[in-house]
Amino acid sequence: MADILTQIQDELDMLLNQMQSSLAYIKNRAPPANIAGQPLLSSFAEYEAQATQTTQSDPSQQQPPPPPSQDEFLADIKTLSKDLVLKEQQIEYLIAHLPGLKSSEKEQVDRMKELERQLEEVEEERKEAAKERDLLVRKVEDKIIGVGSVG
Repeated sequence: MADILTQIQDELDMLLNQMQSSLAYIKNRAPPANIAGQPLLSSFAEYEAQATQTTQSDPSQQQPPPPPSQDEFLADIKTLSKDLVLKEQQIEYLIAHLPGLKSSEKEQVDRMKELERQLEEVEEERKEAAKERDLLVRKVEDKIIGVGSVG
């Protein structure tokens, strides 16, 4: 499993993708609003399609899907909103569990010094164990050579 910072970064990437997708959905699928003096189009996607059709009259181009009903659109917006809120809560949870968040800078520095001291102790133990291992290997080799020369 990745560390918390990597998880937060991944979750932020997903949140931004969800936001972009939500905005694209709203831009392309929102039902029209009546604006005085403006032609009524069913969606921005239809407006773009109409503008494209006037520049190139190619009947093989795919028409945009029909806009959803007002109820469908509102339900979709509600679902997209819930997804965004859920993702944001997941990010908040990860941030709340970052190590050292509840301790002061001095406490963190003291903790790092203590860990460094422990690391030095463990390193000394490792060096001693390596010396002991080398000594035992030499003893075993000497015994093997001694047995070989007796026979």
